[in-house]
Amino acid sequence: MYRKTLLAGIAAMAMVSGNASDPMGSSSSAYAEEAGKSDLPKALTFKMKTLDGEPADMSKYAGKVVMFVNVASKCGMTPQYDALQKLNESFKEKGLEIVGVPCNQFGGQEAGSSKEIKEFCSSKYHVTFDMMEKVNVVDKGKDKACDLFKYLSEVDAQPKGKGPVAWNFEKFILDRKGNLVGRFGSGVKPDSAEVMKVIEAALAAN
Repeated sequence: MYRKTLLAGIAAMAMVSGNASDPMGSSSSAYAEEAGKSDLPKALTFKMKTLDGEPADMSKYAGKVVMFVNVASKCGMTPQYDALQKLNESFKEKGLEIVGVPCNQFGGQEAGSSKEIKEFCSSKYHVTFDMMEKVNVVDKGKDKACDLFKYLSEVDAQPKGKGPVAWNFEKFILDRKGNLVGRFGSGVKPDSAEVMKVIEAALAAN
């Protein structure tokens, strides 16, 4: 009896000792993770999926200058892919991230599957910047905007200001702190002087 009691006591002490270095157990790492997320700017707290269907956490762009663009493959604005890719090649190493977000809500101009969109972007424009899975970017009937674009549309960013996305290839620019510092309409080219002014200022800032 004494031997059994002694062994039970030793086992109990071992369990206490094992938890002493991590009194909160596995919950402490989860708490730390959530605390880290709370430090992120709102625009980088959202989750999406890539064209390959892989999870994509927008927090990966923390510290970068980001341009989100709702894109389409059969639009009069589609040739803007060329300028977007050139921006990616010229400024990625300086901290610019271009993120294409396909949407089929305007004229049904992005009706293809993820595989078809990827093939089009790769073969036609040699796109190497990040492309997300197709989503809705505006509330329209039963369709609801994804969380990212719902948030971006509610920010009063100049020169366009706040409000629903009107058409394909609107451009939303975040600075390195995740602030939305520029919003440009579809007709404004990605490499126009006014867009470049915002991008270069954001890249230069700490």
